[in-house]
Amino acid sequence: MSKNKRDNRGFVFSTDPDFKYDNSSESYSDLEPRLQNLKIYLDKKKRRGKVVTLITGYHGSDDGLKELGKTLKSKCGVGGSAKDGEIMLQGDHRDKVLKFLLEKGYSKTKKAGG
Repeated sequence: MSKNKRDNRGFVFSTDPDFKYDNSSESYSDLEPRLQNLKIYLDKKKRRGKVVTLITGYHGSDDGLKELGKTLKSKCGVGGSAKDGEIMLQGDHRDKVLKFLLEKGYSKTKKAGG
């Protein structure tokens, strides 16, 4: 009997005796900026009342996400993070981020939420 280990996608085991698990990692290529449907939110939930700007909807590689996050953090002069398909910037920078992303060719970018 083999040990069943959990992978990143939550797969634990299968009852099918002929099941072969495909462990190949899927590599995502970055979509063109004009095809990205990014949304910019202002959020303060679970952050002790601190306000952050969230950019969600990025589809592509983690490296591309981190590079875009680094550029936005530098442009706004703030800290933040980029992981799990979203970029978080400390503070309210929605207008500055929207203007920058539209200049970079992310034409489907828009503000969302209240």
